[in-house]
Amino acid sequence: MDLLNKLEKKFASNLISWYSVNKRSLPWRETTDSYKIWLSEIILQQTQIKQGLSYYNKFITLYPNVTVLSKASEQDILKNWEGLGYYSRARNLHKSAKIVVDKYGSKFPSNYDELIKLPGIGDYSASAISSFSNNEVRPVLDGNVYRFVGRMFQISNIINTPSAVKIFKNKLNLLISKNNPSDFNQAIMDYGSTVCKPKNPKCDTCIFKSDCLSFIHNTIDKYPFRKKPPKSKSRILNYLVVIDKNRMTLVNKRNEKDIWQNLFDFPLIETTSKVNEEKIKTFLITNYESISLFDEIFLHKSIMHKLSHQNLKINFWIVKVYNPLIGGVDLNNLKNYPFPKPLISFISSINKLLL
Repeated sequence: MDLLNKLEKKFASNLISWYSVNKRSLPWRETTDSYKIWLSEIILQQTQIKQGLSYYNKFITLYPNVTVLSKASEQDILKNWEGLGYYSRARNLHKSAKIVVDKYGSKFPSNYDELIKLPGIGDYSASAISSFSNNEVRPVLDGNVYRFVGRMFQISNIINTPSAVKIFKNKLNLLISKNNPSDFNQAIMDYGSTVCKPKNPKCDTCIFKSDCLSFIHNTIDKYPFRKKPPKSKSRILNYLVVIDKNRMTLVNKRNEKDIWQNLFDFPLIETTSKVNEEKIKTFLITNYESISLFDEIFLHKSIMHKLSHQNLKINFWIVKVYNPLIGGVDLNNLKNYPFPKPLISFISSINKLLL
């Protein structure tokens, strides 16, 4: 008998039974409110539950419904998102909230066909939200599911490709519980993250090991098949932390389509090699009319920061000037602006540096 036909009758019930005993207690699992479920799903993209939980609680407190979220400024939302990374999620969160208020009369949609139209929502998120809030029979397909199902059936297609999506979805559409798709989807993701883990999976205690083709053929480590990651790009960012005698500094909003869009940073020189004092002076005099007299310039520290496809070397230069800065920001007020994570750590130490 084909494995899929064999599993079709018992897979969902066994998986949901396992989930009923092992499920984690999480606030978004205690509600069918599509707004709260959507919020949790966006926060948990690229984020572990342990970290995402505190942000979810903060956002629910600050923005208890979609109307409140839509009225917030993007800067406030980015500030409250600070530290989570992948800031396009926060920008899309704000865009979606405005669309829901304008188009849906502040009633957050719960069906797949409407959810998929919102910014930042793809097939996975629309499937998850519609099944959790509306019990739609829409199987989810995330990294945990790819791994679990890929191992179970020894699927050799490279994941996240159209052909793989079709194959995995076809199997999941047969396996999913038609009566309880919500718990099925929660269960299959939990099983992938806690039992069928990327490294050191708990095969000995797996309730599906007698049917798992990868376990039977000792090929667990081969699945799922992935694309080779793109080569990381290296960049050198020289941040010029200009400080005048009144403890004012300069900040910029990153409007370009680049990393950290719409966050704030300091005047920046991006180079391919080490920058020198003369280049720093020329850059500042050329771009900031209030700067002409320099007191001291020194490299305070250098750090390495890794993004998904970029390796950043970040140099923090302290530039003390005699001229009062035009349009400067008090050092004590930097905490009110949303900054990228590597700059937050520097800012928290800046007052000690200047004592």
